Parts: sequence; structure tokens; C-alpha cells
Amino acid sequence: MEIEKTNKGSIRKTFGNTLAKIGEQNTQIVVLDADLACSTQTKIFQDKFPNRFFDCGIAEQDMIATAAGLASEGKIPFAASFSVFATGRVYDQIRNGVCYPKFNVKIIGTHGGITVGEDGATHQALEDISLMRSLPNMTVIVPADCRECEEVIKYAASYNGPVYVRISRSNVVNIFDDTYRFNPDKAVIVEDGEDITIFSNGETLVEAILASKELKQLGICARVVNVPVVKPLDTSTIVECSKKSKFVVTVENHSIIGGLGSAICETLSEKYPIKVLRIGVNDEFGQSGTSDELMHYYGLDSKSLTKKIKEFYDKEIQ
Repeated sequence: MEIEKTNKGSIRKTFGNTLAKIGEQNTQIVVLDADLACSTQTKIFQDKFPNRFFDCGIAEQDMIATAAGLASEGKIPFAASFSVFATGRVYDQIRNGVCYPKFNVKIIGTHGGITVGEDGATHQALEDISLMRSLPNMTVIVPADCRECEEVIKYAASYNGPVYVRISRSNVVNIFDDTYRFNPDKAVIVEDGEDITIFSNGETLVEAILASKELKQLGICARVVNVPVVKPLDTSTIVECSKKSKFVVTVENHSIIGGLGSAICETLSEKYPIKVLRIGVNDEFGQSGTSDELMHYYGLDSKSLTKKIKEFYDKEIQ
């Protein structure tokens, strides 16, 4: 797979445009926001369907409770806010008001991970996936680029049940073309290799792909697997790829506690014990800086990934 890092698109704008597009086709779709419509890009839907848009103000708990009420009457509510607020501030409402009754509410967390950048630790959600995947009945999806985001939002609208979709603030590198189709049941092998397997999703997928090319020059052939659905996890692909690997690596723009890495380790400990190198943010908060600076600082850019994986390979294999 050839990747051009300058070929980027706004994943938030893709979300907003897709929401407005499917809103034309399905009048049951309504949108709620917490005074962040310009940032989350739900304003695109608001401008098109003002009578189906609800600005709940800076009151995220009310937003989720209202979304649950709308879902109980047959609507398909999409509730959007920054990931840190859309999951942490409203955890009780999601748990008891959405997941327990299994209401058809879609929660969209924008500005996920450290790439929120200069807003700093208070706004950088590094625990949101952990919070959401621990809830019964909740589906958790992290799209990697604009095309996948478009497919995921369409799927979320068609799926009957709670869904959490996590997208980034920053523009993302375009990985998939128009032929890509999202399959909620399958992780996707985007690069093949016989030595190790790297599992990733979201913004770090492109870094994992680039790292695999750098590793190949060092004599290590890495398979890269896109795992957009963190829950329910495609355990068969995880195990199948792991069986063909000397060890596996997980890469995520999230805490290494409770996210994709944890989900894969839990699966492999039961089904195919193997060494796992988890790469993400360690047990710490984020900090202020540009998205590129922070990706490098936390070791999530391709060069840092290559270095970490090569060191682990030399220690464990050679």
C-alpha cells in the first residue's frame, strides 16, 4: 500500500457531511451537540435540518439523557462532543440511560487522543475507549481515515444499538480509496509480512504502515492489520495473524491501559499466548504541543515505532 502523508482530509468534516447525507435518506436521524457544533462539524447537519438539530449547551449529561429519550420514541440520535466530554463527563448517563436499556444512541467523540494538541491534558481523551468498551451492549469503533469514517457513520446509523465512534481533531492521511467497504465483523490486513504483526487503528494506522516499510529495510517483514472495531473484537483474525508471527505489536493513540492493546492481550492470553509489545501512551496524562510534536514525544510516529519494534525484535528474537 502506497501512502502519501501530505494527502490528508478532515475526518470531522467527513463526519458532518456524511451525517447530513444520510439525514436526507432517513428522517428519523436527529443530531445533538453540546455547544461545539462548529468544532464537531455537526453544524453541517444543523444548517440543513435545523428542526432535527438540538444544541444542548454545555450540558453533556443532559445531551445524552435527551438522546436516550429520543431513541425511546424511535428516533436515531447522534450525540457529538469532544471525546473527553462525550465519555467521561457523561459516563453515568451512558451506562444507565443508554447501554442498560440498549437504546439506539450513537455517541460521536471528536478530538480523541493526544492529537488534540495545544488544548493539553484536560482535553486529550486517552481513556475514552477503555470507558466505552467496558460497557455491556456498547459497540466501539475507531476509523482511520475519511473514507473509513464515512463508511462507519453509515453503518452506525443502520445498526440498532449503542455505538461509540472516536475520531480525531487533526486532518488524517487518506489510506483507503472509494472501493473500501467497512465490515464490522472483520479486521483488515493492509500490509502483509511473515515476521511480526502490528495491530492498529485510527490515526496511528498510517504510522504503523510507514513503520512496516522502514522495518522491511532493516530485514523485518511486518504484517499490518487495521482493527477499527475495538468491540466486538474480530478475535479470529487476531489469533490467525498472531499464529503466523514471532510476536505482535499494538499501536494506538490512547492509553495502553484498557484500549486496543488491552483488548488484544486479553484475547491472546486466552486463545494463543504470545509476546505482545503495546505501544501507546503510558499511564500518564497528555500535555500541550502540536499534534506532530506529541506524536513524536509519545513514540507514535513511524520513526519512533520502527526504533521501538526493532529494539524489541533484537532483544526477543535474535
